[in-house]
Amino acid sequence: MSFDSLGLAEPLLRAVHEQGYTVPTPIQSQAIPAVLSGGDLLAGAQTGTGKTAGFVLPMLQRLAAKPAVRDARGRLPIRALILTPTRELAAQVEESVRNYGKYMKLASMVMFGGVGMQPQIDKLRKGVDILVATPGRLLDHAQQRTLDLSHVEIFVLDEADRMLDMGFVHDIKKVLALVPAKKQSLLFSATFSDEIKNLADRLLNKPALIEVARRNQTAELIAQKVHPVGREMKKDLLVHLIKSNDWHQVLVFTRMKHGANRLVEHLLKQDVSAMAIHGNKSQSARTKALADFKNGELRVLVATDIAARGIDIDQLPHVVNFELPNVPEDYVHRIGRTGRAGTPGEAISLVCVDEDGFLRDIEKLIKREIPKQIIPGFAPHPGEKPEPIVLGRMVIGAGAGRGGGHRHSNGGAHASRGRNDSRNAQPAARPAGPRPDARRQGKPPARLTQPKR
Repeated sequence: MSFDSLGLAEPLLRAVHEQGYTVPTPIQSQAIPAVLSGGDLLAGAQTGTGKTAGFVLPMLQRLAAKPAVRDARGRLPIRALILTPTRELAAQVEESVRNYGKYMKLASMVMFGGVGMQPQIDKLRKGVDILVATPGRLLDHAQQRTLDLSHVEIFVLDEADRMLDMGFVHDIKKVLALVPAKKQSLLFSATFSDEIKNLADRLLNKPALIEVARRNQTAELIAQKVHPVGREMKKDLLVHLIKSNDWHQVLVFTRMKHGANRLVEHLLKQDVSAMAIHGNKSQSARTKALADFKNGELRVLVATDIAARGIDIDQLPHVVNFELPNVPEDYVHRIGRTGRAGTPGEAISLVCVDEDGFLRDIEKLIKREIPKQIIPGFAPHPGEKPEPIVLGRMVIGAGAGRGGGHRHSNGGAHASRGRNDSRNAQPAARPAGPRPDARRQGKPPARLTQPKR
């Protein structure tokens, strides 16, 4: 099958071919005809399978086929709204809208927090067909009456699983109250959890269902490997791997923001160019780091899980888990930054004895054992004992995975399971993790409660 057989208009096909694509991915070959038909859609595919083009291409065609009716002031109404969880993903999706729609007369813009509102207001006044936004900043504009969503014809909820992880469910409900009840709704998610299906029941009307890979499956083109390592030798092992293998583009994950900063400092001292990208960085710093990494000027980009959503780089060769995530599903999302769109990739995890429980949970989730290889000179010391892992105000028992004992820093113990781990692992003043465009900084801290088993 080729893109030419999917019923797309010539201007779209020309843009697709210019991007170097000729054969659609499985999610694209199924989603494009479904969206063109005008019905609602619930689509699940592992990250890196090209789902953005799966909704952007048919959305552009449907909007172009029906010219917009300008308002009394001659302005274009917002006809399509794409909601994403992070700034980086919003920018990435809007870039795809511009690339694929370059031969169509449709205006688009991206909207997120961390930057001034006035330039966004000015662009809205000129008229926008397609708006890509994060929830917080979108609701800021709605509160100030600087945008009108009453003419939205197509609503896309992208990365819905991460939206829920980050605590955006209430903001999503507020956005839904601003758009027309009669519209085409598309929900895309890397995973299908029960929470996602509940959200779909509220949002979608008799949707088509597409799931091109089993839940939490990792791409076959990603070569996964674990390097057991001594706790204090991780940084040196990472430098050794980068230099001895002559890696030039490496995405490295840490669990916490301060850990990312410390790792960057170490890499720079070893003459390895590196920058960090996380929620405490300014938007301009995040944008520069990502741009330098994409164009090859930056050798290593160190990221936390939430900031990494939206990092979509063609043929990214290496992803390194400097620290394993405490939520197994995040491992799938992390390594999905490589091995994208049919290209091979390598995912390496540096695992010390403290993280053995995390590794067991990950292997149980993906239903496979990850090959282990000890690098000479970096093997764990035979007498090294596991120590507790500190995550914000949480302490995870030594060597424990999800089933291990968790306790607050004040000594209050509880057991934690499920996706709530990723939120509870943050400092208590941030109830839903480091929201990319948090709007209400003065909210009282959330209580760390015991999730249901």
